[in-house]
Amino acid sequence: MSQPGPPGTPGTPGALAQPNQPGQRVRRALVVFGTRPEAIKLAPVILAMRSDPRFQPVVVTTGQHSELLAPILEIFAIAVDHDLGIGRHGQTLAGITCAALNGLDDLVARLRPDVVVVQGDTTSTFTGALAGFYHRVPVVHVEAGLRTGNKYSPFPEEVNRRLTTALTTLHLAPTTGNVANLVAEGVPRNAVVCTGNTVIDALRHVVALPLPGPTPVVAEVEASGARVVLVTVHRRESWGEPLSAVARALARLARAHPEVVVVVPAHPNPRVRASLSPALDGVPNVRVVEPLDYRSFVALLARAVLVLTDSGGIQEEAPSLGVPVLVLREVTERPEAVAAGTVEVVGTDEERIVERATDLLDPEKQWSRSDKFRRLVNPYGDGLAVPRTVAAIAHLLGDGPPADEFLASRADRSTAVDRSA
Repeated sequence: MSQPGPPGTPGTPGALAQPNQPGQRVRRALVVFGTRPEAIKLAPVILAMRSDPRFQPVVVTTGQHSELLAPILEIFAIAVDHDLGIGRHGQTLAGITCAALNGLDDLVARLRPDVVVVQGDTTSTFTGALAGFYHRVPVVHVEAGLRTGNKYSPFPEEVNRRLTTALTTLHLAPTTGNVANLVAEGVPRNAVVCTGNTVIDALRHVVALPLPGPTPVVAEVEASGARVVLVTVHRRESWGEPLSAVARALARLARAHPEVVVVVPAHPNPRVRASLSPALDGVPNVRVVEPLDYRSFVALLARAVLVLTDSGGIQEEAPSLGVPVLVLREVTERPEAVAAGTVEVVGTDEERIVERATDLLDPEKQWSRSDKFRRLVNPYGDGLAVPRTVAAIAHLLGDGPPADEFLASRADRSTAVDRSA
């Protein structure tokens, strides 16, 4: 693990530290995110830092998906300190990267934080890490070590996460498999802490909240008692014909199972919607809706009998709720749930999707499958990833002992989230 410079050196721990109590400094942590999944997974970390006298979290959003962030921040009662507002319609990857890096570089130069915290694999993740590196500020990567082995899938996330690894000081890996990936690439083991995934902490926080005024689609499925198939699909590498094939498969499933409601919270990108609409418009038991606030989404997820998704986070959330998942991608960087039998990779082939979803929707198999899920150990966490994350960052900055580590083999079955909450 790379070491920080002497206290008081610009861009290193202690540069702007302020007295908190004798012998202790308040550490300024620049926490960077730009998309909804990043906000969900970093929100409980920000809340924990705010309640810890050792830290002063500074919340920064690049504004990649501003319209999707506000509801998440409201749920967790988090105010943004700096919004770069880089989102533009039709923006290229190069444009997003340059705008985010310029804004973050300026912020790091002005605020001189003790540490930069990034999460996941987006452009905000990579540029946040690069800005920290340019100013010799230690970078902490939450959800480190995920790999597919294919730099074009997911695109551009696989390369974003690899580049972020090269810039990172402290790697917080969700699983032991992620730790192994990092060590195989030459990352020192003492620069890695296996924390579990903070999404489990976030999910537990949100499930415990009341759901005032459920959105119309949630109210509809609750009133009808219909079985729910929940679908999220948006990956850049699937734009065009692959997404159209997914839509055709969904239409066929919906028509073959009129007792099921297929709910598709559509990503705001117009290219995604253009691929989905032709096949799904007019199918009576398909609901293509606007993106849901996270609490409503979790409520639907908890009711679902099947999830079809190309999202990474949902591959972690759904098994926590005992819901089987079909992954609409060719590869996944989250093999733990595949090994556990809760997730299956089906790609975007229309026939394959219909075949596997039809089998999973067979009501005669539902009971035995539910029983199997109840016996599984969640490979992604025990709901204690956030305290491990904060402890690991404090240790990096010389403010506490080493964090303990998450081992799925030690997690008992009680760590599953209660779907009835």
